[in-house]
Amino acid sequence: MKITLAIFITLLFTNLGFSQDMIITSKQLNQQEVDSIFTDSLKQKLQIEYAIYRIYEYKDKLGKHYLVMTKNQFECDEMEACFDTIKAYAYTFEKGSFKSEWQLKDFISSKGNAVSEEYSISFWTKYFALKDCNGDGIVDPIMVYGTYGMNDTGDGRIKILVYFNGTKSAIRHQNGTLDFERNTQVDEKYYELPIGIQNRVHDIMESITENDHGIFPYKWQAAMKNKELKFDEN
Repeated sequence: MKITLAIFITLLFTNLGFSQDMIITSKQLNQQEVDSIFTDSLKQKLQIEYAIYRIYEYKDKLGKHYLVMTKNQFECDEMEACFDTIKAYAYTFEKGSFKSEWQLKDFISSKGNAVSEEYSISFWTKYFALKDCNGDGIVDPIMVYGTYGMNDTGDGRIKILVYFNGTKSAIRHQNGTLDFERNTQVDEKYYELPIGIQNRVHDIMESITENDHGIFPYKWQAAMKNKELKFDEN
């Protein structure tokens, strides 16, 4: 009877998706862990060229993964610390080896963007979390970062990148202090993502607005519901 009951409970939890959720873990590595795992020789082997900002380790049903965020600092007068380039690396770790899953790289424009000159770029880890958004037992990384202009984030750019099943989908937003300066572009394949992932992205966009880090065009929620690829204040 005990064995039958245990089997029943296991099947019940599996059908409800609990077994998938239970295998997902994530953490940010402390400095000691970073130094012991990502040694100088390993960074050279993996061609990690910029200073490490943060490293996250996570496990899902596909195995163990590492997400490495790096950035390049340079001297500037506009901010206390400026970064002209960011780069992130995602790896699967199996049998003692690191296998590249994907990379991202972006940088400020020396000529500025459409609104103002850009002074710095950084990962917005306030909006970052390693979660399984659609219940398949696999973490869906959503990367958020932005640039800073004359009015801080008020006239910088914002990018939201979703990595799902080996493909990248992007939302690109140009901030602006004036209505006509703001516009948002959405990759067509973004609308093919599972609804759970899209809901997570919408929550991030709402939080960006609430925290005054960006202003998306009026009625952007309706525009995305209608699967529009570009929308602005006009």
